[in-house]
Amino acid sequence: MGGRPSSPLDKQQQQHLRDQVDVLLRNFLPCYRRQLAASVLQQISKELGPLEPAGCQLLRSKKLPRVREHRGPLTQLRGRPPRWQRSFCVLRGDGRLEWFSRREEYENGGQPLGSMALTGYTILTSQLEYLRLLDTLCPGASSGGHAQEEPDPLLDIPERFPLFLQHPFRRHLCFSTATRETQHAWKLALQGGIRLRGTVLQRSSAPAARAFLDAVQQYRKRQGHFGDDDSTLGSDAEVLTAVLMRELRPALRAQSLPGLRGGGRARAWAWTEFLDAVHAAVLAGVSAELRAFQPEKDELLTTLERTLRPDVDQTLRLRAQVAGRLRAQVQGPLESCLQQEVGTQLARVTQTLLSTVGATLGAVGTLHTQGIDRLFRHLRGSPSGARLRREVYCFGEMPWDPELMQMCYRVAERNRERLRQLTEPFGFLGTQSLVFRVQDLAQQLMADAAATFLQLADQCLTAALDCQQAVEQLEKVRGRVLKKSQSDSSSTQRQFIQEWLVRIFLPFLLVQLEPHSKRQLLEDERDVVAGCGQVLTVTGIYEDVVRGILMQRIDQELKEALGVNEVSGAPDGSLAAPWVQEEAAARNVSVHSGWQQASSCFRSGFRRDLPEFLLDQLSEGLASSLSCVLVFLWPPQTEATPPPSPP
Repeated sequence: MGGRPSSPLDKQQQQHLRDQVDVLLRNFLPCYRRQLAASVLQQISKELGPLEPAGCQLLRSKKLPRVREHRGPLTQLRGRPPRWQRSFCVLRGDGRLEWFSRREEYENGGQPLGSMALTGYTILTSQLEYLRLLDTLCPGASSGGHAQEEPDPLLDIPERFPLFLQHPFRRHLCFSTATRETQHAWKLALQGGIRLRGTVLQRSSAPAARAFLDAVQQYRKRQGHFGDDDSTLGSDAEVLTAVLMRELRPALRAQSLPGLRGGGRARAWAWTEFLDAVHAAVLAGVSAELRAFQPEKDELLTTLERTLRPDVDQTLRLRAQVAGRLRAQVQGPLESCLQQEVGTQLARVTQTLLSTVGATLGAVGTLHTQGIDRLFRHLRGSPSGARLRREVYCFGEMPWDPELMQMCYRVAERNRERLRQLTEPFGFLGTQSLVFRVQDLAQQLMADAAATFLQLADQCLTAALDCQQAVEQLEKVRGRVLKKSQSDSSSTQRQFIQEWLVRIFLPFLLVQLEPHSKRQLLEDERDVVAGCGQVLTVTGIYEDVVRGILMQRIDQELKEALGVNEVSGAPDGSLAAPWVQEEAAARNVSVHSGWQQASSCFRSGFRRDLPEFLLDQLSEGLASSLSCVLVFLWPPQTEATPPPSPP
């Protein structure tokens, strides 16, 4: 495993990479500027339009996003030449993994030996599977039948249970541990860090984040990539770095792979280290360019807000005129394509998404019920103050407990392969992004339900209440939270499925319709440029028209699949511009969820619940009024163990 590139990145290679970054940003930033203008126009028109129905009813938890810090000793393959050595590893709350030579160095605030943001990594726990992966990186150079220049440490893992973190453009991270339990705990923790790092842009509601993601899609279309995929996982700099690395990898492979020393897996390992050096150089360059663009972006957003608002009516009228002509032209071919190419698969994908999202959000309700039941058991068995505080703290931490939330996350994974098979024929390669977002929804719903209950309980409980009155008040709170959770689960499921059906099928439809649209697009482009060319593009209007018609078909499919009389025909704000006049009033769709299953459990035995919920509120820092009630109803006992403090 001692193979290395014949030389590190020399000055010529570094200059070449800087030039490639300059080309990337020179081509990307115009797309970004246009999308920023579109986002500002969308925001202004949304403000001036009719009031939208109320959104989420649950309060948003202020603790998201984060992962629980995880740390402990592992054996790690590191050094030059690489060999297995003991390390003390720490997964930070922002999804960054660090490793130290000893625990004491971490505890004393020392610098780590190394660190890695987990964006884009995947985890393997099979030695054989990982060795096969290495063999495919350098075909023709595998170790089978060939003598190794050096011993292969991957064949002699010192502990039975490995953890391999693989990345398409970064060096691999190899760990091992002595027990399956430790391996499992680290795997769950690392998966949470990978998901957190990957969905940072998708979770953001900022117009600039949406504009950036749209600009990446526009840029990649110009490079011939029309389908949606996992290229937008990570921060803005990480996304653009991955885009450029995909473009550079074929040339890098042809030019650099022959110069790598070593044979077999040593060469594959050296190839990953070389890619890591290239990735680091590209990431540094892209980050610097985006930082340099930040002042211009801020000024552009301010200028757009100031200049677009006075003329917004004229801009929207022009957009409506162009959209009307495009709709008349595209309606027939699009309906035909929807009927012949998409129709059958749309129903299948919708059903699979409904099954995936519904079961995942249902698991949230089930898990929430199980957590409360566990608190009941501890209350009945050992109603001491310190014990209850510990249990309530654990209950409040459920959304960030990877072991408990795994029940929900595993449900989201269940239909991954089925979704991949259904969507790949349409050019959709973003199954990982889809699964990550379902898991994000599960965590968000769990956290919001807890935060809402605590806030409402804090508002209604006072020290003047006796035990019976407090129980009655909390019963009302629980009922309100249950209804809010059911509503949010239903609306979240519908909006999520709409969004991802559009992401799956819209690029395919645009490709299919391209021969029919080119001439009309050129004619309308002249009108747009003459009117509001800096804000509107005929391509953007055209895509909105196609999206709107697709959304109508999706709503029909959801109406049939859910078995209800009415489904919102209004595209979600993240899917279509709010100025689309054919929007209908949004309506909540009643769908099956685990909160309905949980309600019967919530109604039973509640008179025993009061201490847990009061103490749960303490875990959120809302102790001002509840602490008085707690002391009044359950006088403190002498305890040797203080309540745990959050990590």
